[in-house]
Amino acid sequence: MSTDPTLPHHPHDHDHSHGPGHTHPHAQGQADPPWKHDGVRVIAGNQLDSNTAQTPGMDRRAAINFARVGAQKLWAGTVTIHADAKTGAHHHGHLESVIYVIRGKARMRWGERLEFTAEAGPGDFIYVPPYVPHQEINASPTEVLECVLCRSDGEAVAVNLEIEPVEKPDTVLWVDPTHPHGGV
Repeated sequence: MSTDPTLPHHPHDHDHSHGPGHTHPHAQGQADPPWKHDGVRVIAGNQLDSNTAQTPGMDRRAAINFARVGAQKLWAGTVTIHADAKTGAHHHGHLESVIYVIRGKARMRWGERLEFTAEAGPGDFIYVPPYVPHQEINASPTEVLECVLCRSDGEAVAVNLEIEPVEKPDTVLWVDPTHPHGGV
């Protein structure tokens, strides 16, 4: 049972090991158990909501948000970026974003003048911290870029920026514990 006073208490916040011979009340055909209809949700891929903020050359579809499932602290969905399309420079305020590339090649530019760039392909994750000016680009002139997008809040924060980008950005290699010297 949670003893954190900031977490909501639910009548079933307890250890479910009842001991031998004990039958849980819900197993005896009583009322629907808590969370049956407002617990875990599965959103079918063909039921995503396209009633989201759209950018020319991109199709966003919401899977998880407040309106669909009651999510309080995140937004998740898909984004398809048309061949050779890109966003303008922008940031998402206090929100953190994670992009998972399913298909295609993503190119990200970021910085005060979009002076840095990196690319990501299928299976790669991209993290965008709060307030970082950035631009998403489909690096392919002929194929779509398909991604899953998650944000740390359901708010639709997008602050468009008037930035004169540098002509040749510096390439930044991904560096992490498995690629300590950078990888692509």
